[in-house]
Amino acid sequence: MKPNQDGEGGREPKARMPEAVISDEMIADMQQKVGLELRIDHSVFNEEATRIAILKFVGGVGDPNPLWQDVEYAEASVYGGLVAPPSFVMGCFSGLQFGWPGLGAFHSESTIRYRRPIRLGDVIRPTCTYQGFDGPKPSRFADRMVVDRFYNEYHNQHGEAVADIHWNVINYERARARKKSEEGDRAQRGTKGEGKAASTPTLPHPWLPEELEEIEAAIVAESPRGSQPRYYEDVEVGDSLDEIIKGPIGMTDEVAFVAGGGAPIPRLSAHRFALLEYGKHPAWAFRDPETSALEPIYSVHYNRHAAIAMGVPMQYDVGFQRQCWHTQLLTDWMGNSGWIKRSSAQYRGFVYHGDVIRLAGEVIRRFVDNEGEPCIEVSTRAQNQRGDDVMPGDAIIALPSRTREATPVSIRL
Repeated sequence: MKPNQDGEGGREPKARMPEAVISDEMIADMQQKVGLELRIDHSVFNEEATRIAILKFVGGVGDPNPLWQDVEYAEASVYGGLVAPPSFVMGCFSGLQFGWPGLGAFHSESTIRYRRPIRLGDVIRPTCTYQGFDGPKPSRFADRMVVDRFYNEYHNQHGEAVADIHWNVINYERARARKKSEEGDRAQRGTKGEGKAASTPTLPHPWLPEELEEIEAAIVAESPRGSQPRYYEDVEVGDSLDEIIKGPIGMTDEVAFVAGGGAPIPRLSAHRFALLEYGKHPAWAFRDPETSALEPIYSVHYNRHAAIAMGVPMQYDVGFQRQCWHTQLLTDWMGNSGWIKRSSAQYRGFVYHGDVIRLAGEVIRRFVDNEGEPCIEVSTRAQNQRGDDVMPGDAIIALPSRTREATPVSIRL
């Protein structure tokens, strides 16, 4: 084995990313940036909702609803033609690396308002504004953190608002997070005589063949409500949403999400193109100790060395990817005639490679909103095999009514 970056042989090589501590100078510098509309060209992906762009996006999300991919089916629907899922905006632009040099970062929560359908051929123009930060504040993961607040807007080629997103990012000191992770690993192995106390689960999860067979059969059996309207009058408080399952999560799931436009911050590139970009922005990359290749920081989602250097024991999913699963849970349940007016989700804990996530929820309120639309409010969850809710959320959905001729979709076309 060749020496690792510490110059020692015989041990697994370790990757290193830039490391810094939260300082008064860093805080003052970020305070000067509050209110800026940011340059995002390097992180914009799907500008146009072509048929192939939509197919690649829904493939990366794992959402085979025919409304997004079957032209004849879509033409016979309430939309009258092919549309992208509401979450497609996250494949146009989701986020970017910004500020806090040398700190690690995790997307922690998002609130989305969907305004108008994205139709075949629409061109989406995103903007992103930095709204400031909270902290420094205590963190169990890395002692101290600051929480950035961003606001994205999306308009189509006609200047019409399609969606907007408020999203937060936790920034933390990588060295302290890695130290805590290593301490947790030692505790789990019992090398310090600390019994079985550990914060890190067995990774990847040791699934039995019969468990995998049951999981995959349930996934194949999932089906969106589709063209059968779910009427407001037929919904009761306490009704359950139809469960959908994701996993076991693997490398291809993450690569497919990136290829479909999901959160490439910045867009991934290779060879001379990548070297020129990393030369301008050294913090965007690190050197893989096994291959000696420069890899993007974003590869924490599919590169184990990157995840460990970030202070996490294994590769994990993307925050906006999880939000897309949340959107699919809602669109599958509400049917083609419903409309998601607002959805929120918090990303609690990591979804590691090998994990299985079951998304579900319940109706908690029926009401007519201030725009006169019959709406229901749902509470949602995303539970892993360890029983953790890794994405508590909620949403407001407008549903068709038997007393109204107009549907939530028709008034937005």
